[in-house]
Amino acid sequence: MPAIYPGLLPDHGRFPYRAITQRADYHWPGGARLAVYLALNIEHFAFGEGLGAMIGPASPQPDVLNYSWREYGNRVGAWRCLELFDQLKLPAAALINTALYDHCPELVAACAARGDELVGHGHSNAERQGVLDEEAERELLVLCRDRMRARSGTAPAGWLSPWISESKLTPDLLAETGYRYTLNWCHDDQPVRMKTRKGSGLWSIPYPQELNDIPMIVGRQMDGKDFAQMIVDNFDEMLEQSRQQPLVMGIALHPYLVGQPYRLRHLRRALQHLAAARDRGEVWFATPGAICQHMDVIAQKNPEAIA
Repeated sequence: MPAIYPGLLPDHGRFPYRAITQRADYHWPGGARLAVYLALNIEHFAFGEGLGAMIGPASPQPDVLNYSWREYGNRVGAWRCLELFDQLKLPAAALINTALYDHCPELVAACAARGDELVGHGHSNAERQGVLDEEAERELLVLCRDRMRARSGTAPAGWLSPWISESKLTPDLLAETGYRYTLNWCHDDQPVRMKTRKGSGLWSIPYPQELNDIPMIVGRQMDGKDFAQMIVDNFDEMLEQSRQQPLVMGIALHPYLVGQPYRLRHLRRALQHLAAARDRGEVWFATPGAICQHMDVIAQKNPEAIA
């Protein structure tokens, strides 16, 4: 057998390793130490083909059970979530498939009317982005950017790939097509500047894969009350940790899951807990775009603050 020698493993080259305990200090607006944002993933799926989360075993297409379960989120669940956010006066980031402009434009308009940030999330969650070649991927990013600007009046600053599916060039293409941050990476509790082939113009804003209803409720079959308690426990612990340094806590929600009435009841309890801390001035409720803007200011004043 040939000898096996230790050596460097392949690396992404986007950012260096830097321990959370070895970074410069800064504050969020108002002196807050913990920034919290809600990511409401509003998605549309092709009927009779493509990918999608499932509540039951896949059936031969058209898979009416799983398609209609997901569609509940657009017809009912998302509207209930927005009502809850309104009641608690919470901002949100709406991560939208541009197919929604064809399917249910009034839902996107309702998010925009609330003042929510609209984040690019591909055209449809029935498709993966990472399988595209460079030209096709660039076309997808441009088409989504231009359509969101034309229909909602503002080009998106951020991007989350459908199913977190990236090619090796995705960060480069995001920066080159005008996006300022990505939510694809879940490697840190602080924003991280990513290197791209034309510079370092892209922020990675922390996006959760644990505090996320799909892997928890669908993947691990967690009950709604347990997911809500997970939000509370995560918040309380990060609030304590944030006494030492600024942190970001995202909560990833999908309305066909948390918009179900019995789960919404538990989400309401969790968000009331967070809103009470906001009212005491203990936390900055933000959007990922606002976090990105603040990091630009921090980086100009203190480049060492960049993780």
